Amino acid sequence: MTAPATAVPGTASLPMYELPEVQWAADALWSGIASRLSTAGVAAAPALDRDLGLHDLWTDPALLLSQTCGNPYVRHYRDRLRLVATPCYAAPGCDGPFYRSLLVARADAPGEGLEDFRGAVCAVNDWDSLSGWVALAAALPEPPDRFFRAALVTGAHADSLAAVAAREADVAAVDCVTHALLQRHRPAALAGLRVIGRTAPAPGLPFVTRRDVGDATVDALRAALREALADPALEEVRAALLIEGIEVLDEAAYDAIPPQPASTPPAPAVRPATAPAP
Repeated sequence: MTAPATAVPGTASLPMYELPEVQWAADALWSGIASRLSTAGVAAAPALDRDLGLHDLWTDPALLLSQTCGNPYVRHYRDRLRLVATPCYAAPGCDGPFYRSLLVARADAPGEGLEDFRGAVCAVNDWDSLSGWVALAAALPEPPDRFFRAALVTGAHADSLAAVAAREADVAAVDCVTHALLQRHRPAALAGLRVIGRTAPAPGLPFVTRRDVGDATVDALRAALREALADPALEEVRAALLIEGIEVLDEAAYDAIPPQPASTPPAPAVRPATAPAP
């Protein structure tokens, strides 16, 4: 099926795992996708948008392709966004299109598993984050306001790890892809820390387009993603991003995401966000 030609280039963003160290790879991947979309008759922006905030990106009336965290997708944007595909990552904790959070504590902290951190302070990147909060809360044996003494809201997974290392918090849940990227590019960020557990698997951070995009354009997006992610010329790019391919899950697969916790522990401090929070 050939997608109808579009006159206005659709905007694109890949904000979820875009550490500065891998921006070059995200740019190269988008270039490969955009060129294939152009061949299919779909006009795409020549460069990724890094200026708009996440809400503005995901509600952009010209949005062609982006990536969002599963929890905001399900809770806030399902009527605005259409599922295109779910990426498959090569990171410990991933299994095809599913991923987990790694539970991280200091290497010298007493306790072997999450249950041993009752009464501790947790570091949370964002209350809306599936990997940093919702999955962690779902792993607790009781409501989070009863299990944790307090929470430190950091704004980013890397900052949550830094808070645990600095003894400002005791435990954090970190997206396993982010953890793997930090291990590769910023090993010092994981120094003195250890993994004490994993959360239940959940569908990965979906590639999405705006809700009113037609089937032919969605088919073109899926084909462009598949072809770019199989292109031998982009092997180094895929390795840098830890991405192996895509799978097309039914939207209902995301209904398995745990419900938003009804309570949160008291937060002793709030830090400004410095990065997207998957």
